[in-house]
Amino acid sequence: MRHVRFRDPAGAVREGEYHDDGTVSFGGTEYDIDEVDVLPPCEPSKIVCVGLNYANHAEEEGMEVPDRPLLFLKPPNAVAGHGDSVELLEGKEKIEHEVELGVVIGEQCRHVEEADAMDVVAGYTVADDVSNRDDQFAEQNWIRGKAFDGSCPLGPVLADPEHVPENADVELRVNGETRQSSNTEEFIFSVPELIAEITQYMTLEEGDVIITGTPAGVGPLEDGDAVEIEVEGVGTLEHGVHAP
Repeated sequence: MRHVRFRDPAGAVREGEYHDDGTVSFGGTEYDIDEVDVLPPCEPSKIVCVGLNYANHAEEEGMEVPDRPLLFLKPPNAVAGHGDSVELLEGKEKIEHEVELGVVIGEQCRHVEEADAMDVVAGYTVADDVSNRDDQFAEQNWIRGKAFDGSCPLGPVLADPEHVPENADVELRVNGETRQSSNTEEFIFSVPELIAEITQYMTLEEGDVIITGTPAGVGPLEDGDAVEIEVEGVGTLEHGVHAP
């Protein structure tokens, strides 16, 4: 099943089911997807991000493959939804896209063993880790580079784990042109490994998201771009781009 948060035509926020025919349903009422506003699939207290989790991305960035997950955070203000438009930061020359599989946590957890990690997963979503390279490599904590408003579009749905292949294709297109294309079998660190590592250090809350790294092919975003980010078994997240 794929779950969707949306605002219905009356303005009420609902949590329903997304169907392959492009409809969403709640309480026996069915809507065409174009009739409603699709919202981010969860409301995280934090987004835990994983850097360099594909060897080919480490190579294109000229960096060594890490021996443990490289972690950083995005705050709730970074969340944007399906159909939203990401505002580029004024005066920056290099803001780039990054397709990522998002793992949504289903319960509060700490010190999770790798063997038990999937028990705390509510499902999967799609993410774009929009990155301001101008500032990212000029600071150590990446706040300016990664945590600006709207820098983490999520959606359009939350897919149950069994709905998503263990090795899922991931792809990102800008204005119809494929920029990134890979498969999660190329992960350096698996989802259970990531959950076990992260929960050694912090409590994850229900609705928190882990975004699992991006493959090679990251590239610039410009005013007016239309971005499509697809993960097999989840769906396609779409967002626009505009200059301030």
